[in-house]
Amino acid sequence: MGRGKIVIRRIDNSTSRQVTFSKRRSGLLKKAKELSILCDAEVGLIIFSSTGRLYDFSNTKYDSSTS
Repeated sequence: MGRGKIVIRRIDNSTSRQVTFSKRRSGLLKKAKELSILCDAEVGLIIFSSTGRLYDFSNTKYDSSTS
């Protein structure tokens, strides 16, 4: 039996929201790295936090003039 579905909505508690963001960010970065290795694909990922902080991943060198 699989996991139950959850309702996707904004988390009201700011501490819980930040913890969830941190965990999900780590998971997304890991998945992007795995995809680039397993499929020999060029992968780029850009994430902005609610405070405006930038998190990025690229398996190849990219031009950072867009930041």
